[in-house]
Amino acid sequence: MDVPTLQLRPLGNTGIKLSSVGFGASPLGSVFGSVSESDAIASVRQAFCLGINFFDTSPYYGGTLSEKMLGKGLKALGVARNEYIVSTKCGRYGEGFDFSAERVTKSIDESLERLQLDYVDIFQCHDIEFGSLDQIVKETIPALQKLKEAGKIRFIGITGLPLEIFTHVLDRVPPGTVDVILSYCHYSINDSTLEDLLPYLKTKGVGVISASPLAMGLLTEFGPPEWHPASPELKSVCQAAAVYCKEKGKNISKLAMQYSLSNKDISSVLVGMNSVKQVEENVAAATKLAVLGKDEETLAEVEAILKPVKNQTWQSGIQRS
Repeated sequence: MDVPTLQLRPLGNTGIKLSSVGFGASPLGSVFGSVSESDAIASVRQAFCLGINFFDTSPYYGGTLSEKMLGKGLKALGVARNEYIVSTKCGRYGEGFDFSAERVTKSIDESLERLQLDYVDIFQCHDIEFGSLDQIVKETIPALQKLKEAGKIRFIGITGLPLEIFTHVLDRVPPGTVDVILSYCHYSINDSTLEDLLPYLKTKGVGVISASPLAMGLLTEFGPPEWHPASPELKSVCQAAAVYCKEKGKNISKLAMQYSLSNKDISSVLVGMNSVKQVEENVAAATKLAVLGKDEETLAEVEAILKPVKNQTWQSGIQRS
């Protein structure tokens, strides 16, 4: 029997296709605990071998360590550059935010050096709600267009938590200027508000990447980290759902992955990974979904538990220490 492979989905009008599961490289920056170089390289290799072609990072993750580790992992693959798609970001750094044309122009050269690449496929303004959206429209994105013309980047993206930032920017830049948006924590079992924005994004020809299907740890058996900005009510209801799944012999994280992956209008679901085991589990959740479909019964029961807190979000101003 053929082993099912990861689905490739078109990314807006870019002409590229991303694997339905994307490799979030922030954990390679040891932001969730220490990761050795050998583990980082093995994780990237296993992801590529199992059909993941999309790798996402940022200079902010682990104070540039994530980019360096991902660069080593990709180099170790020893494959042609066009076989994988790399996304990194600009504007957010360990020392703070700077969306000026000068800084983002310098930023790409620093990132390319750390990643050991000649170009990145997608260059994204990172967490734009912390900057001036006016500056993003009038200064940052035009600077990224110049980088595109110079061949250092192929496509331009914007990322952030509040969904209204995307419409604000996309309505104010020339059509086709922004190719991709990356949204997080808005397409998971407890919060599906990104869905309302998908028809609008489609009319703009913009590709959609959704990150954090586990809602930054809310939809896990271990629960979220201490710093998680969700309300106590949201945390406790998600914990109750996780316990319910466990009692049924199910895993809430796998269910959450399947929920996020089942919407084909989302090009890729980005998941942070830092071990071969995590890579294998995430790919297995996707391939199982392709073969068997969603676990509709358990999903309906979990959605009923989460109903009182459905679409309850939090402010993005609370930063992880």
